[in-house]
Amino acid sequence: MPPRNLRATSAEPVPEKVPAPAESGTPWPTGHRFADRTRAKHATVHALLPAGHSRRSIQRQLSMTYRTVHRLADAARPEDLFQGQWQNRRTKLDDFKPYLHERWAEGCTNAWTLWKEIKTHGYTGGYGAVRAHLQPFRTSPTAPAARPSSPRTVTSWILTHPDTLRESERLKLKVVLVGCPELDALTGHVRVFGKMLTQLQGDQLPQWIKAVRADDLPSLHTFVNGLERDLAAVTAGLTLPWSSGVVEGHVNRIKMIKRQMYGRAGFDLLRKRVLLA
Repeated sequence: MPPRNLRATSAEPVPEKVPAPAESGTPWPTGHRFADRTRAKHATVHALLPAGHSRRSIQRQLSMTYRTVHRLADAARPEDLFQGQWQNRRTKLDDFKPYLHERWAEGCTNAWTLWKEIKTHGYTGGYGAVRAHLQPFRTSPTAPAARPSSPRTVTSWILTHPDTLRESERLKLKVVLVGCPELDALTGHVRVFGKMLTQLQGDQLPQWIKAVRADDLPSLHTFVNGLERDLAAVTAGLTLPWSSGVVEGHVNRIKMIKRQMYGRAGFDLLRKRVLLA
């Protein structure tokens, strides 16, 4: 029976792990630790396979898991292993890229100045990352477009009080609103309505409705039509200090207890849970 430790046998020695040269046009430059390490492993595995070593044998020789050896052996090029890994990792600069793109479009092309600006907004990374990100802009006519935020994310920013938004979220929202005047107008109306709702300023509702009617915002016009159908009740809700929120909360709690106990217990236990919980 052959020994299990193949390193002690007379098999061919493991080829030296020399990183394979990067192919032209690949987004993976030599010198990056992850890329070079993956290229070296890929070259080693593909050198051992033609020499007659099995994948289990390679696993033991290189002290890798079988799954890793399997992935390396099945990949024709090491670049095939990179997709969806290193290039998609988030960095400290991601939240500030829209601001950098906007300032670059305004004519500020000094990387040191832009680094100082985003540091005042909460960036904690180094100057080198900013300089490296801006370097392609100098050789291309326009800055590459940043990944757009989803509609749900933008909606959450608009519905959140400006003072509670993080600085990076404020910067991103500013970029979105600059590119869409209609959304900018909608944001202003939403925030005014939120102020009326939280500060009980129902007397300003007619002026708010008039301002909304003056803008071409069909969806908000539909919301206003619903308010006007019961204007007196809406005005009272935005003005008076009383609220049925506490009662609604208790009703919701009782319904939840009832649904949890349905088919499992009787009325006596339900009564105790409602009164004593």
